Amino acid sequence: MSTPHRHCFTYGSLMTPHIMFDVCGTALSAIAARLSGFSRHPVRGEDYPGMIGNAGHEVAGILYLDVPADALARLDAFEGEQYRRSTVTVRCDDGRHLPADTYVFRSEYAHLLLPGEWDLAAFERDGRARFERKFTGIPKR
Repeated sequence: MSTPHRHCFTYGSLMTPHIMFDVCGTALSAIAARLSGFSRHPVRGEDYPGMIGNAGHEVAGILYLDVPADALARLDAFEGEQYRRSTVTVRCDDGRHLPADTYVFRSEYAHLLLPGEWDLAAFERDGRARFERKFTGIPKR
């Protein structure tokens, strides 16, 4: 019996489809979504963000649909020890509420989070090429 596919809410570098493809090894359908009760922050010395629980805040991101179990395992390895995979409910821009896995920054690393909102436009403009060079070791199968 195969493991059912799950949805995955992304809010940082993985919002970029080709980075998500490189990590997961497969093309995935995606839609815009929002996650309430969390905030996204820059990580000190990195181009990617961390997300933490924060009442009254909301994070905009991309929801990848029907992510296979092997792709989730690759995401787990890619995210590493700073993050834990958690199940949340996201609100899609089309009004649906769907369960999804997402990666929340672990509290023991919270001292690495900087104040303010992580900026996707700045990542695309200034950080994406640097991020991709740094993570050329993304596991590929």
